[in-house]
Amino acid sequence: MLDVKRVRENFEEVKAAVERRGQGDFGIDNIIKYDKERRTLLAEVEGLKNKQSVAGKDIPKMKKEGKDTTELMAELKEMAERIKVLDKQVSEAEANLREAQLGVPNTPHESVPTGADDSDNVEIRKIGEPTQFDFEPKAHWDIGLDLNILDFDRAAKLAGTRFTVYCGLASRLERSCINLMLDMHTEKHGYTEYLPPFLANRASMTGTGQLPKFEDDMFDVPAKDFFLIPTAEVPLTNLHANEILSESDLPMYLTAYTPCFRKEAGSAGRDTRGLIRQHQFQKVEMVKLVKPEGSYDELETLTDNAEDILKALKLPYRVVCLSSGDLGFSASKTYDVEVWMPSYGRYVEISSCSNFEDYQARRMNLRFRPEGGGKPEFVHTLNGSGLAVGRTVAAILENYQQADGTVKVPEVLQGYMGTDVIGPRK
Repeated sequence: MLDVKRVRENFEEVKAAVERRGQGDFGIDNIIKYDKERRTLLAEVEGLKNKQSVAGKDIPKMKKEGKDTTELMAELKEMAERIKVLDKQVSEAEANLREAQLGVPNTPHESVPTGADDSDNVEIRKIGEPTQFDFEPKAHWDIGLDLNILDFDRAAKLAGTRFTVYCGLASRLERSCINLMLDMHTEKHGYTEYLPPFLANRASMTGTGQLPKFEDDMFDVPAKDFFLIPTAEVPLTNLHANEILSESDLPMYLTAYTPCFRKEAGSAGRDTRGLIRQHQFQKVEMVKLVKPEGSYDELETLTDNAEDILKALKLPYRVVCLSSGDLGFSASKTYDVEVWMPSYGRYVEISSCSNFEDYQARRMNLRFRPEGGGKPEFVHTLNGSGLAVGRTVAAILENYQQADGTVKVPEVLQGYMGTDVIGPRK
Protein backbone atom coordinates (compact mmCIF):
# COMPACT_ATOMS: atom_id res chain seq x y z
CA MET A 1 0.00 0.00 0.00
CA LEU A 2 1.03 3.60 -0.44
CA ASP A 3 2.91 5.49 2.25
CA VAL A 4 0.44 7.76 4.09
CA LYS A 5 3.08 10.45 4.57
CA ARG A 6 3.85 10.44 0.85
CA VAL A 7 0.15 10.78 -0.01
CA ARG A 8 -0.32 13.54 2.57
CA GLU A 9 2.69 15.61 1.51
CA ASN A 10 2.41 15.07 -2.27
CA PHE A 11 -1.30 14.46 -2.70
CA GLU A 12 -1.87 15.96 -6.16
CA GLU A 13 1.23 14.28 -7.57
CA VAL A 14 0.32 10.85 -6.15
CA LYS A 15 -3.32 11.18 -7.21
CA ALA A 16 -2.25 12.07 -10.77
CA ALA A 17 0.05 9.02 -10.83
CA VAL A 18 -2.79 6.72 -9.71
CA GLU A 19 -5.11 8.26 -12.30
CA ARG A 20 -2.54 7.41 -15.00
CA ARG A 21 -3.95 3.89 -14.81
CA GLY A 22 -7.09 5.21 -16.49
CA GLN A 23 -9.53 3.82 -13.92
CA GLY A 24 -10.22 6.86 -11.76
CA ASP A 25 -8.59 7.77 -8.47
CA PHE A 26 -9.66 4.64 -6.49
CA GLY A 27 -10.98 6.80 -3.63
CA ILE A 28 -7.53 8.09 -2.71
CA ASP A 29 -9.20 11.12 -1.06
CA ASN A 30 -10.30 8.78 1.72
CA ILE A 31 -6.68 8.23 2.71
CA ILE A 32 -6.39 11.96 3.42
CA LYS A 33 -9.80 12.02 5.15
CA TYR A 34 -9.12 9.17 7.58
CA ASP A 35 -5.50 10.15 8.13
CA LYS A 36 -6.60 13.65 9.18
CA GLU A 37 -9.32 12.18 11.43
CA ARG A 38 -6.83 9.80 13.07
CA ARG A 39 -4.24 12.52 13.65
CA THR A 40 -6.83 14.91 15.12
CA LEU A 41 -8.06 12.25 17.52
CA LEU A 42 -4.52 11.26 18.50
CA ALA A 43 -3.66 14.89 19.22
CA GLU A 44 -6.67 15.16 21.56
CA VAL A 45 -5.75 11.90 23.28
CA GLU A 46 -2.17 13.06 23.75
CA GLY A 47 -3.35 16.38 25.21
CA LEU A 48 -5.66 14.66 27.69
CA LYS A 49 -2.96 12.21 28.74
CA ASN A 50 -0.58 15.10 29.42
CA LYS A 51 -3.25 16.74 31.59
CA GLN A 52 -3.76 13.42 33.40
CA SER A 53 -0.06 13.19 34.09
CA VAL A 54 0.10 16.71 35.52
CA ALA A 55 -3.05 16.24 37.59
CA GLY A 56 -1.79 12.87 38.85
CA LYS A 57 1.28 14.61 40.26
CA ASP A 58 -0.78 17.46 41.78
CA ILE A 59 -3.17 15.29 43.79
CA PRO A 60 -0.58 13.95 46.31
CA LYS A 61 0.72 17.50 46.85
CA MET A 62 -2.81 18.83 47.45
CA LYS A 63 -3.60 16.06 49.90
CA LYS A 64 -0.35 16.69 51.74
CA GLU A 65 -1.31 20.35 52.00
CA GLY A 66 -4.78 19.41 53.24
CA LYS A 67 -6.56 20.71 50.11
CA ASP A 68 -9.78 19.27 48.71
CA THR A 69 -9.11 17.09 45.63
CA THR A 70 -12.74 16.17 44.92
CA GLU A 71 -13.09 18.44 41.89
CA LEU A 72 -9.73 17.38 40.42
CA MET A 73 -10.56 13.71 40.92
CA ALA A 74 -13.84 14.24 39.07
CA GLU A 75 -11.96 15.91 36.20
CA LEU A 76 -9.57 12.97 36.04
CA LYS A 77 -12.49 10.57 35.85
CA GLU A 78 -14.05 12.59 33.02
CA MET A 79 -10.72 12.62 31.18
CA ALA A 80 -10.35 8.86 31.57
CA GLU A 81 -13.84 8.32 30.15
CA ARG A 82 -13.12 10.68 27.26
CA ILE A 83 -9.82 8.90 26.48
CA LYS A 84 -11.64 5.57 26.44
CA VAL A 85 -14.10 6.94 23.86
CA LEU A 86 -11.32 8.52 21.82
CA ASP A 87 -9.23 5.32 21.80
CA LYS A 88 -12.16 3.51 20.24
CA GLN A 89 -12.57 6.27 17.64
CA VAL A 90 -8.82 6.13 16.88
CA SER A 91 -9.09 2.37 16.28
CA GLU A 92 -12.03 2.93 13.93
CA ALA A 93 -10.20 5.69 12.07
CA GLU A 94 -7.10 3.49 11.71
CA ALA A 95 -9.21 0.61 10.38
CA ASN A 96 -10.89 2.95 7.89
CA LEU A 97 -7.50 4.34 6.87
CA ARG A 98 -6.05 0.86 6.24
CA GLU A 99 -9.12 -0.14 4.22
CA ALA A 100 -8.74 3.00 2.11
CA GLN A 101 -5.03 2.28 1.59
CA LEU A 102 -5.68 -1.33 0.57
CA GLY A 103 -8.11 -0.12 -2.09
CA VAL A 104 -5.65 2.16 -3.88
CA PRO A 105 -3.18 0.56 -6.35
CA ASN A 106 0.51 1.27 -6.64
CA THR A 107 1.66 4.30 -8.58
CA PRO A 108 3.27 3.56 -11.98
CA HIS A 109 6.98 4.28 -12.23
CA GLU A 110 7.78 7.37 -14.29
CA SER A 111 9.30 5.19 -17.04
CA VAL A 112 6.02 3.28 -17.56
CA PRO A 113 4.32 4.38 -20.80
CA THR A 114 0.92 5.98 -20.36
CA GLY A 115 -1.83 4.01 -22.05
CA ALA A 116 -5.34 2.61 -21.74
CA ASP A 117 -4.72 -1.14 -22.10
CA ASP A 118 -2.41 -3.79 -23.58
CA SER A 119 -2.62 -2.19 -27.03
CA ASP A 120 -0.42 0.59 -25.62
CA ASN A 121 2.31 -1.74 -24.34
CA VAL A 122 5.74 -0.97 -25.78
CA GLU A 123 7.93 -3.66 -27.34
CA ILE A 124 11.44 -3.58 -25.85
CA ARG A 125 13.12 -6.38 -27.79
CA LYS A 126 12.39 -9.42 -29.91
CA ILE A 127 14.48 -12.59 -29.87
CA GLY A 128 14.22 -15.07 -32.75
CA GLU A 129 11.80 -15.08 -35.63
CA PRO A 130 8.29 -16.61 -35.62
CA THR A 131 8.51 -20.31 -36.47
CA GLN A 132 7.84 -21.15 -40.12
CA PHE A 133 6.49 -24.49 -41.37
CA ASP A 134 6.40 -26.20 -44.77
CA PHE A 135 3.17 -27.93 -43.72
CA GLU A 136 -0.10 -26.88 -42.09
CA PRO A 137 0.74 -26.55 -38.37
CA LYS A 138 -1.71 -27.60 -35.68
CA ALA A 139 -2.71 -26.02 -32.38
CA HIS A 140 -1.23 -27.63 -29.26
CA TRP A 141 -4.60 -28.98 -28.15
CA ASP A 142 -4.96 -30.86 -31.45
CA ILE A 143 -1.37 -32.09 -31.22
CA GLY A 144 -2.04 -33.34 -27.71
CA LEU A 145 -5.21 -35.14 -28.76
CA ASP A 146 -3.65 -36.68 -31.88
CA LEU A 147 -0.67 -37.96 -29.87
CA ASN A 148 -3.00 -39.10 -27.06
CA ILE A 149 -0.96 -37.19 -24.45
CA LEU A 150 -3.48 -34.51 -23.41
CA ASP A 151 -6.99 -35.47 -22.29
CA PHE A 152 -9.44 -32.59 -21.93
CA ASP A 153 -12.66 -34.63 -21.88
CA ARG A 154 -11.67 -36.82 -18.93
CA ALA A 155 -10.37 -33.76 -17.09
CA ALA A 156 -13.80 -32.17 -17.56
CA LYS A 157 -15.38 -35.33 -16.18
CA LEU A 158 -13.17 -35.09 -13.11
CA ALA A 159 -13.31 -31.37 -12.41
CA GLY A 160 -15.02 -29.41 -15.19
CA THR A 161 -13.76 -27.17 -17.97
CA ARG A 162 -10.35 -25.51 -17.97
CA PHE A 163 -8.60 -28.53 -16.52
CA THR A 164 -6.30 -30.96 -18.34
CA VAL A 165 -5.08 -34.50 -17.74
CA TYR A 166 -1.51 -34.99 -18.97
CA CYS A 167 -0.60 -38.51 -20.13
CA GLY A 168 2.70 -40.27 -20.87
CA LEU A 169 5.35 -38.02 -22.40
CA ALA A 170 3.25 -34.89 -21.87
CA SER A 171 3.51 -35.51 -18.13
CA ARG A 172 7.24 -36.05 -18.46
CA LEU A 173 7.59 -32.90 -20.59
CA GLU A 174 5.84 -30.83 -17.92
CA ARG A 175 8.08 -32.31 -15.22
CA SER A 176 11.18 -31.83 -17.36
CA CYS A 177 10.37 -28.14 -17.89
CA ILE A 178 9.96 -27.67 -14.13
CA ASN A 179 13.32 -29.33 -13.46
CA LEU A 180 15.09 -27.30 -16.14
CA MET A 181 13.70 -24.05 -14.75
CA LEU A 182 14.58 -24.83 -11.13
CA ASP A 183 18.05 -26.07 -12.10
CA MET A 184 18.80 -22.92 -14.10
CA HIS A 185 17.48 -20.54 -11.45
CA THR A 186 19.35 -22.24 -8.60
CA GLU A 187 22.58 -23.22 -10.35
CA LYS A 188 23.00 -20.32 -12.79
CA HIS A 189 20.98 -17.41 -11.43
CA GLY A 190 21.67 -17.77 -7.69
CA TYR A 191 18.18 -18.40 -6.31
CA THR A 192 17.44 -20.59 -3.29
CA GLU A 193 14.77 -23.21 -3.95
CA TYR A 194 11.75 -23.50 -1.65
CA LEU A 195 8.76 -25.81 -1.48
CA PRO A 196 6.07 -23.72 0.31
CA PRO A 197 2.48 -24.56 1.30
CA PHE A 198 -0.06 -24.44 -1.51
CA LEU A 199 -2.61 -22.83 0.83
CA ALA A 200 -2.29 -19.32 2.23
CA ASN A 201 -4.15 -17.44 4.95
CA ARG A 202 -5.96 -14.15 4.51
CA ALA A 203 -3.09 -12.07 5.88
CA SER A 204 -0.65 -13.52 3.34
CA MET A 205 -3.04 -12.96 0.45
CA THR A 206 -3.54 -9.37 1.61
CA GLY A 207 0.21 -8.86 1.95
CA THR A 208 0.90 -9.44 -1.74
CA GLY A 209 -2.22 -7.60 -2.93
CA GLN A 210 -4.58 -10.39 -4.02
CA LEU A 211 -6.98 -9.35 -1.25
CA PRO A 212 -9.25 -7.60 -0.80
CA LYS A 213 -9.43 -6.42 -4.43
CA PHE A 214 -9.35 -9.81 -6.21
CA GLU A 215 -11.03 -12.16 -3.76
CA ASP A 216 -13.60 -13.21 -6.37
CA ASP A 217 -10.80 -14.61 -8.55
CA MET A 218 -9.43 -16.84 -5.77
CA PHE A 219 -10.40 -20.38 -4.79
CA ASP A 220 -11.12 -20.27 -1.06
CA VAL A 221 -11.42 -22.84 1.73
CA PRO A 222 -14.04 -21.22 4.00
CA ALA A 223 -13.69 -23.69 6.88
CA LYS A 224 -10.18 -22.37 7.61
CA ASP A 225 -10.36 -18.99 5.82
CA PHE A 226 -7.55 -20.25 3.57
CA PHE A 227 -7.03 -19.73 -0.15
CA LEU A 228 -5.44 -21.95 -2.77
CA ILE A 229 -2.45 -19.94 -3.91
CA PRO A 230 -2.76 -18.22 -7.32
CA THR A 231 1.06 -18.13 -7.56
CA ALA A 232 4.09 -18.96 -5.41
CA GLU A 233 4.58 -15.20 -5.14
CA VAL A 234 2.21 -15.30 -2.16
CA PRO A 235 4.06 -17.71 0.15
CA LEU A 236 7.56 -16.72 -1.01
CA THR A 237 7.13 -12.96 -0.57
CA ASN A 238 5.35 -13.44 2.78
CA LEU A 239 8.06 -15.71 4.24
CA HIS A 240 9.53 -12.76 6.14
CA ALA A 241 6.33 -10.77 6.78
CA ASN A 242 6.40 -8.79 10.04
CA GLU A 243 10.17 -9.23 10.30
CA ILE A 244 13.10 -6.83 10.36
CA LEU A 245 15.92 -8.28 8.27
CA SER A 246 19.57 -7.26 8.47
CA GLU A 247 20.94 -5.31 5.54
CA SER A 248 23.46 -8.13 5.10
CA ASP A 249 20.54 -10.52 4.42
CA LEU A 250 19.78 -8.64 1.21
CA PRO A 251 19.36 -9.26 -1.61
CA MET A 252 17.33 -12.47 -1.21
CA TYR A 253 16.54 -14.51 -4.33
CA LEU A 254 13.86 -17.19 -3.87
CA THR A 255 12.36 -19.64 -6.34
CA ALA A 256 9.72 -22.36 -6.11
CA TYR A 257 7.63 -24.69 -8.19
CA THR A 258 3.96 -24.82 -7.16
CA PRO A 259 0.61 -25.57 -8.70
CA CYS A 260 -1.44 -22.37 -9.04
CA PHE A 261 -5.21 -21.99 -8.81
CA ARG A 262 -7.35 -19.22 -10.32
CA LYS A 263 -11.03 -18.89 -11.06
CA GLU A 264 -10.22 -16.67 -14.05
CA ALA A 265 -13.31 -14.63 -13.22
CA GLY A 266 -14.26 -12.32 -16.07
CA SER A 267 -12.21 -14.18 -18.68
CA ALA A 268 -15.07 -16.10 -20.31
CA GLY A 269 -14.40 -16.71 -23.98
CA ARG A 270 -10.67 -15.93 -23.72
CA ASP A 271 -8.20 -18.72 -24.52
CA THR A 272 -10.72 -21.37 -23.47
CA ARG A 273 -9.08 -24.17 -25.47
CA GLY A 274 -5.86 -25.88 -24.50
CA LEU A 275 -3.35 -25.03 -21.79
CA ILE A 276 -3.19 -21.25 -21.93
CA ARG A 277 -5.85 -20.27 -19.39
CA GLN A 278 -6.52 -22.99 -16.82
CA HIS A 279 -8.04 -23.10 -13.33
CA GLN A 280 -5.05 -25.19 -12.21
CA PHE A 281 -1.60 -24.88 -13.73
CA GLN A 282 2.04 -25.29 -12.73
CA LYS A 283 4.48 -22.41 -12.47
CA VAL A 284 8.03 -21.78 -11.36
CA GLU A 285 8.21 -18.42 -9.60
CA MET A 286 11.11 -16.09 -8.88
CA VAL A 287 10.94 -13.61 -5.99
CA LYS A 288 13.46 -10.97 -4.94
CA LEU A 289 13.68 -9.04 -1.67
CA VAL A 290 16.13 -6.18 -2.18
CA LYS A 291 17.28 -2.77 -0.96
CA PRO A 292 15.35 0.14 -2.55
CA GLU A 293 18.25 1.78 -4.38
CA GLY A 294 18.95 -1.23 -6.60
CA SER A 295 15.46 -2.53 -7.27
CA TYR A 296 15.16 -1.39 -10.89
CA ASP A 297 18.50 -2.99 -11.80
CA GLU A 298 17.14 -6.12 -10.12
CA LEU A 299 14.04 -5.93 -12.34
CA GLU A 300 16.24 -6.04 -15.42
CA THR A 301 18.15 -9.12 -14.21
CA LEU A 302 14.91 -10.79 -13.09
CA THR A 303 13.57 -10.39 -16.62
CA ASP A 304 16.86 -11.70 -18.03
CA ASN A 305 16.49 -14.80 -15.83
CA ALA A 306 13.05 -15.52 -17.29
CA GLU A 307 14.36 -14.95 -20.82
CA ASP A 308 17.23 -17.37 -20.24
CA ILE A 309 14.76 -20.25 -20.04
CA LEU A 310 13.28 -19.38 -23.44
CA LYS A 311 16.74 -18.95 -24.92
CA ALA A 312 17.72 -22.41 -23.62
CA LEU A 313 14.57 -23.85 -25.19
CA LYS A 314 15.23 -21.90 -28.40
CA LEU A 315 11.70 -20.53 -28.50
CA PRO A 316 11.05 -17.18 -30.25
CA TYR A 317 9.81 -14.48 -27.90
CA ARG A 318 9.59 -10.78 -27.24
CA VAL A 319 9.63 -8.49 -24.18
CA VAL A 320 7.12 -5.66 -23.73
CA CYS A 321 6.84 -2.94 -21.11
CA LEU A 322 3.27 -2.73 -19.85
CA SER A 323 1.46 0.56 -20.18
CA SER A 324 -0.08 2.25 -17.16
CA GLY A 325 -3.53 0.95 -18.11
CA ASP A 326 -2.37 -2.68 -18.30
CA LEU A 327 -0.28 -2.63 -15.13
CA GLY A 328 -1.15 -5.03 -12.31
CA PHE A 329 -2.73 -3.58 -9.16
CA SER A 330 0.36 -3.86 -6.93
CA ALA A 331 3.07 -3.30 -9.54
CA SER A 332 5.02 -0.13 -10.19
CA LYS A 333 6.58 -1.43 -13.41
CA THR A 334 6.18 -4.69 -15.33
CA TYR A 335 7.85 -6.40 -18.26
CA ASP A 336 5.87 -9.18 -19.93
CA VAL A 337 7.84 -11.89 -21.71
CA GLU A 338 5.71 -13.28 -24.55
CA VAL A 339 6.40 -16.50 -26.45
CA TRP A 340 5.45 -17.03 -30.11
CA MET A 341 2.38 -19.30 -30.49
CA PRO A 342 1.83 -20.39 -34.13
CA SER A 343 -1.84 -21.34 -33.57
CA TYR A 344 -2.59 -17.83 -32.32
CA GLY A 345 -0.43 -16.12 -34.90
CA ARG A 346 0.85 -13.85 -32.14
CA TYR A 347 2.96 -13.67 -29.00
CA VAL A 348 1.39 -14.88 -25.73
CA GLU A 349 2.47 -13.94 -22.21
CA ILE A 350 4.58 -16.64 -20.54
CA SER A 351 6.16 -14.53 -17.79
CA SER A 352 5.35 -11.28 -16.05
CA CYS A 353 8.26 -9.62 -14.20
CA SER A 354 7.37 -6.79 -11.82
CA ASN A 355 8.87 -4.36 -9.34
CA PHE A 356 6.43 -3.52 -6.54
CA GLU A 357 8.84 -1.14 -4.79
CA ASP A 358 7.71 -0.96 -1.12
CA TYR A 359 3.99 -1.42 -1.87
CA GLN A 360 3.79 -5.08 -0.80
CA ALA A 361 6.36 -4.66 1.98
CA ARG A 362 4.18 -2.00 3.65
CA ARG A 363 1.17 -4.31 3.52
CA MET A 364 3.11 -7.15 5.16
CA ASN A 365 5.40 -4.98 7.34
CA LEU A 366 8.64 -6.35 5.87
CA ARG A 367 11.66 -4.18 6.68
CA PHE A 368 15.43 -4.26 6.98
CA ARG A 369 17.79 -2.45 9.35
CA PRO A 370 20.71 -0.58 7.72
CA GLU A 371 24.13 -1.85 8.78
CA GLY A 372 25.14 1.55 10.10
CA GLY A 373 22.13 1.59 12.40
CA GLY A 374 19.16 3.88 12.13
CA LYS A 375 15.49 3.40 11.50
CA PRO A 376 14.38 0.20 9.69
CA GLU A 377 13.38 0.69 6.05
CA PHE A 378 10.89 -1.18 3.92
CA VAL A 379 12.42 -3.60 1.41
CA HIS A 380 11.49 -3.58 -2.26
CA THR A 381 9.85 -6.77 -3.56
CA LEU A 382 9.95 -8.16 -7.10
CA ASN A 383 8.63 -11.30 -8.72
CA GLY A 384 8.38 -12.98 -12.08
CA SER A 385 7.31 -16.25 -13.63
CA GLY A 386 10.24 -18.37 -14.53
CA LEU A 387 8.15 -19.69 -16.36
CA ALA A 388 4.47 -20.61 -16.56
CA VAL A 389 4.98 -24.32 -17.20
CA GLY A 390 1.76 -25.21 -19.05
CA ARG A 391 2.28 -22.37 -21.48
CA THR A 392 5.87 -23.51 -21.98
CA VAL A 393 4.63 -27.02 -22.84
CA ALA A 394 2.08 -25.54 -25.25
CA ALA A 395 4.77 -23.43 -26.92
CA ILE A 396 7.07 -26.46 -27.30
CA LEU A 397 4.32 -28.61 -28.82
CA GLU A 398 3.45 -25.92 -31.36
CA ASN A 399 6.91 -24.63 -32.27
CA TYR A 400 8.61 -28.07 -32.36
CA GLN A 401 5.87 -30.00 -34.18
CA GLN A 402 6.94 -32.05 -37.20
CA ALA A 403 5.20 -32.84 -40.49
CA ASP A 404 4.59 -36.46 -39.42
CA GLY A 405 2.63 -35.33 -36.35
CA THR A 406 5.41 -35.99 -33.83
CA VAL A 407 7.06 -33.31 -31.71
CA LYS A 408 10.82 -32.82 -31.50
CA VAL A 409 12.10 -32.41 -27.95
CA PRO A 410 14.25 -29.27 -27.47
CA GLU A 411 17.89 -30.28 -27.11
CA VAL A 412 18.19 -28.85 -23.59
CA LEU A 413 15.33 -31.10 -22.42
CA GLN A 414 16.42 -34.35 -24.06
CA GLY A 415 18.44 -35.45 -21.04
CA TYR A 416 15.47 -34.83 -18.74
CA MET A 417 13.07 -36.53 -21.15
CA GLY A 418 15.18 -39.55 -22.07
CA THR A 419 14.10 -39.13 -25.71
CA ASP A 420 14.45 -36.67 -28.56
CA VAL A 421 10.92 -37.05 -29.96
CA ILE A 422 7.36 -37.29 -28.67
CA GLY A 423 5.33 -39.74 -30.68
CA PRO A 424 1.81 -41.17 -30.32
CA ARG A 425 0.99 -42.82 -26.99
CA LYS A 426 -0.51 -46.29 -27.38
